[in-house]
Amino acid sequence: MQTNHSCRIKFWGVRGSVPTPGPSTVIYGGNTSCVEVRADGELIVLDAGSGIRPLGLSLAEEFGDKPINLTLLITHTHWDHIQGFPFFRPAYEAKNKLRILGYEGAQASLASTLAGQMESTYFPIALGEMPSNIVIQELREFDFPIGQVRVQAWASNHPGVAVGYKLFTSAGSIVYLPDNEPFTNKAGVFPAHVTDSENVELLSFIQDCDVLIIDSQYDRAEYACHVGWGHGCVDDVVRLAVRANVKQLFLFHHDPDHDDVRISEIAKHGQKIAREQGSTMSVEAAREMSEIVLPSAITNESHG
Repeated sequence: MQTNHSCRIKFWGVRGSVPTPGPSTVIYGGNTSCVEVRADGELIVLDAGSGIRPLGLSLAEEFGDKPINLTLLITHTHWDHIQGFPFFRPAYEAKNKLRILGYEGAQASLASTLAGQMESTYFPIALGEMPSNIVIQELREFDFPIGQVRVQAWASNHPGVAVGYKLFTSAGSIVYLPDNEPFTNKAGVFPAHVTDSENVELLSFIQDCDVLIIDSQYDRAEYACHVGWGHGCVDDVVRLAVRANVKQLFLFHHDPDHDDVRISEIAKHGQKIAREQGSTMSVEAAREMSEIVLPSAITNESHG
């Protein structure tokens, strides 16, 4: 029996640092990091920024009385990646199962950090009072499965403990690297030829991926003032993606000071760099509510 396997990716939050609602961000969105992936029978959520709130409302409407079983992958515990979790509606339904995976925070465990932002000083409902079945697992390995989806993690160049994730699905591979600064020299200039071990490792991690969602918060002038802050420059990111033979590049973690017009300009600049490098790679700025569907793979399954 032939079965089609597809992978659907949907952006629910694409902003970095702090939510930016308002008339100047309606095209690309103002919610912080959250991406939904559905592949091989799994529902995987990447980060719990403020974008996880509308995702939760959508899931509640879609599933109705049916239970939701999902895995939430946390890249790191900075506020813009966890601040939406207390407002995630599926966590308040006993029928649902939420598995939260991540690595230890800089000074506290993952569970303690998630619970900390819900202490009575900050929020009226404690983590332990959420009625859904929540399992928080602090990861130790950098290669693990979520059902039929294989996941690799990579330690990114960002203050504290932060990672990116690579998901291998039957329809293709996805790299989600929302906070990362490609290594530069001390003057903040990206080397013309990447030879340092850190960028070699990054190139290997993103090599040949079908979709790359990556931190590109700054343009070149802005980056010169933010070297060492742990965020990427669009020029560096595009050149790395071209070298790694990435198929689709989505610029992510938009700066809170960038309105829709500025983000469109940055995306066009990234497209120009790709063309100058002789690449046909697709370059887009990630936009809330937009979806990517990877071409279905057809497999043969026999049933006795």
